[in-house]
Amino acid sequence: MTISHHHYMSQALQLSERGRFTVSPNPMVGCLIVKDDYIVGEGFHQKAGGPHAEIFALQQAGVKAQAATAYVTLEPCCHQGRTPPCTQALIHAGIKQVYVACKDPNPLIAGKGISALRAAGIDVQVGIMETKAQQLNEIFFHYIQHKQPFVIAKWAMSLDGKTITQHFDTKTISCQASQRSSHQTRLQVDAILIGANTAIHDDPLLTARYNNAMISKQPLRIILSSQGPLPIHLKLFDPSSPAKTIVATTEAVDPDWLHIMQTKSIEVLILPKNKEGKVHLPSLLRELGRKEITSVLVEGGMTVHEAFFQEKLVNKIHVYLAPVIIGALEKKQHLSNLQLTEIESDFYFTADYKEPTHV
Repeated sequence: MTISHHHYMSQALQLSERGRFTVSPNPMVGCLIVKDDYIVGEGFHQKAGGPHAEIFALQQAGVKAQAATAYVTLEPCCHQGRTPPCTQALIHAGIKQVYVACKDPNPLIAGKGISALRAAGIDVQVGIMETKAQQLNEIFFHYIQHKQPFVIAKWAMSLDGKTITQHFDTKTISCQASQRSSHQTRLQVDAILIGANTAIHDDPLLTARYNNAMISKQPLRIILSSQGPLPIHLKLFDPSSPAKTIVATTEAVDPDWLHIMQTKSIEVLILPKNKEGKVHLPSLLRELGRKEITSVLVEGGMTVHEAFFQEKLVNKIHVYLAPVIIGALEKKQHLSNLQLTEIESDFYFTADYKEPTHV
């Protein structure tokens, strides 16, 4: 019985997700090699700079790759980068047909990989499960097309929209399951950003932890501080921390404090100011893009969130809604593709953020 092409591509997409925490700034890619309705090889891109999914799959298939069909979630590369071109590997292995979920937006590839395969006499079909493949790598696609990070705004709030608790209460709004989910999100992004007030009042670690244990891969930590100075005793400046910290500020920064940061090997980005004298956020994102930071998780505070929304820089929101009442706070958002999930006693929703259209 012939199994559908969608079935194999779906499996390849599932494979690709195994690289979610390790491949940035590269995309997640999965590949299956199928012959006579049997999977003879499979692989996924495991780490930036390492072999691509096609190479792992071809190595597993060996001689069985001859006259076989390959299912790849993203167009095979055709240029010499950190690794050799996958198109040549597929051609040399004798692959007769390739199904590609979606084209690679990278200008170095962008259809050239498909053309190279076809020029070698390989039948190439493009577009199976294209939408899902694009959604899987939405961060990579955004970064390649805009040269700046994909921005996720994340917060926890009460039923009445409050994002902070009373001074005499616990600072934590969400439940433990929501906190574990939040740390998984931290693992998926390249950087976490907060404002100076949050850094001072909460003194957070901003690290990815699971069951209170540190994870080896840590996102970059960014503090917005338009003028500084920030207290040097903050946990974010602890030299023993496994995560790196960057302070984003303006030319109004105090020179003495700047010197202290330099002696502590803390990187300080001096950026243009906006009309309010705050850090110009588009300039910050462009600078992060040059550093190959593909995604930023904006964790707060509320003023920082509002600034990103006002500049129309938010691509997605993650919200944890706790079944508690704290106080009145109105927060209107325009959402699409809303997905709601119950996490123990909290509700979690993620949605694409869209600016409203005025007519």
